[in-house]
Amino acid sequence: MAIASSAPTGLLSAQTASSQPPKATAGEPEKSFIIGLEDVLSINVWREAELSQKEVVVRPDGRIGVPLAGDIQASGLTTEQLQEKIAEKLKEFMASPVVTVSVIKIVSSSVSVVGQVMKPGVYPLGAPMTVLELLARAGGVTLDAKSKKIKVLRKEGEKIVQFEFNYNDAVNGKNLQKNILLKSGDVVTVP
Repeated sequence: MAIASSAPTGLLSAQTASSQPPKATAGEPEKSFIIGLEDVLSINVWREAELSQKEVVVRPDGRIGVPLAGDIQASGLTTEQLQEKIAEKLKEFMASPVVTVSVIKIVSSSVSVVGQVMKPGVYPLGAPMTVLELLARAGGVTLDAKSKKIKVLRKEGEKIVQFEFNYNDAVNGKNLQKNILLKSGDVVTVP
């Protein structure tokens, strides 16, 4: 059974009150994806097949190896920034290199669900995902779950912020503003 969600899909602004869900900001530009450790990238250098790489894993030190360019810091950069960095290094060997970097597998961005769900664990956050969508990926809540007392824990700076989520309300189309978009590192606890 598909459940329609009217939860906002924009970026969330930081909230400090523990009972209020973060709100989407209308008209806020979408941030580019930031490459992280263990993400898998594809690097294409136009008309230079021997320099192109189908799968490059970002190493634990945050770097990748690129033919001719050597080791380059990738973690913490957007794909556009990494493209520019690689192209700049390749200019020593060729005129006007055209480099395209694509993220083919996101490993660095993930959320966790623990407690009374069918499949607790860590789930990749490759696209925007709400609490209800994560619970669906985890096989749903168990019969023993206290589904009115689900919490989302989020680290903001040095502080842990907590958001409440009522599964029963969400599946019945109520209080959908609490079906927030998750951020990397969030932990959903189902008592």
